[in-house]
Amino acid sequence: MDILYRPRRLRQNDAIRDLVRETELNVHDLIYPIFVMHGMNTQEGIQSMPGIYRYSVDRLMEELEDIVKLGIPGILIFGLPEYKDAVGSEAYADDGVVQEAVKAIKRRFPTLLVITDVCLCEYTDHGHCGIVKDGIVDNDASAELIARTALSHARAGADIVAPSDMMDGRIGAVRKALDQNGYQHVSIMAYSAKYASAFYGPFREAAQSAPQFGDRRSYQMDPANAREALREVKLDIQEGADIVMVKPALSYLDVIHAVRQRFDVPLAAYNVSGEYAMIRAASANGWMDEHNAALEALTSIKRAGADIIITYFAKDAAKWLDTIL
Repeated sequence: MDILYRPRRLRQNDAIRDLVRETELNVHDLIYPIFVMHGMNTQEGIQSMPGIYRYSVDRLMEELEDIVKLGIPGILIFGLPEYKDAVGSEAYADDGVVQEAVKAIKRRFPTLLVITDVCLCEYTDHGHCGIVKDGIVDNDASAELIARTALSHARAGADIVAPSDMMDGRIGAVRKALDQNGYQHVSIMAYSAKYASAFYGPFREAAQSAPQFGDRRSYQMDPANAREALREVKLDIQEGADIVMVKPALSYLDVIHAVRQRFDVPLAAYNVSGEYAMIRAASANGWMDEHNAALEALTSIKRAGADIIITYFAKDAAKWLDTIL
């Protein structure tokens, strides 16, 4: 058999495979999501997300010591409020849990990149991402409060604010609020293509943010749509987004790739709670090797085109990648 080209020649050993590898996953690609809550000396486990915890601000500092040592460049903060109301008041309160956490982090770890999730769902008693009027989420009233929340995070010291509510026009509203108040240097990471996904279930337990009625399909994207994602991304860029995001990641690798091909801006992808929980659960049952499965999943996200990967595997991946190197 006369074979001119044998692809297996470049798969003979680790040295050759490393030499010709097309996609390299690096710790600097990773952002670690963190849940912060009120109280002192508190660390609560999350049943559906083994290895992930809610922290009081003082205990969070201990966790961040490990994150910094591992070389993970930044965190994405989600807050659990002390109380909830119809308008999500603590989301934009100067002494809110996220605002207090950001101040403490910047005092202790001034060079750690701090990204804050900007939304109302954790803070409203109805669990929706905006203001509800007559049973419907009011887009423009909600966008105003999203901008107010982002501004409060910037005042606390956030490096990047990340609006995740999916209200129309909220990126423009956030950019305007930041610029008019002297925070032109604060970046916006827009959850541009955020789908109404079944893979958010464990997160809603962690953040206590499940909607109390209905669902979020009137503002989050239909999982069947890909071209619509490109329109959403384009709008967010036009309104002032510095980084765009696709969420979730693994079920939307095609969307990540399409955004990467179309737009020349930094692209983030969120490896969400359900994606994390599936690998953890399969590993716990002996059905899958967690180390290899997680790194394969993360590599696929980067191969699809993501520059930034937000993942609950960040700490583990940093250790695994260090071992490989």
